[in-house]
Amino acid sequence: MSHYPIIKTEEEWEASLTPEQYYILRQKGTERPHTGRFNLHFDKGTYCCAGCSTPLFDSQNKFDAHCGWPSFDESLPGKILYKKDISHGMVRTEIVCASCGGHLGHVFEDGPTPTGKRYCVNSLSIDFEKA
Repeated sequence: MSHYPIIKTEEEWEASLTPEQYYILRQKGTERPHTGRFNLHFDKGTYCCAGCSTPLFDSQNKFDAHCGWPSFDESLPGKILYKKDISHGMVRTEIVCASCGGHLGHVFEDGPTPTGKRYCVNSLSIDFEKA
């Protein structure tokens, strides 16, 4: 079992998150494409984990990947952990918050910027702090 700096019981997570956030962050769910509030959001600031408020992505690394979910080409250093995900009959790289283990989405190697990365993130797994 992984250990994270922020540890809560499942009951504590359920009490601190909306049912939709709990489904994404704790049960590894996915929101429907083109429905998230941050999909086409481009204000300047920092995107943080909705579960624990850890800063995860800078707005300068956000781009419109036309995939229906918020996309970033880079995360803030040390804030994301990467896990092999073999669910749904495919092999992907899951991204989780390094502080609380909350499921954020997946990272793909098909990004259009020099990093070549596309962090595909559920809007419900993040919050935004305006610069």
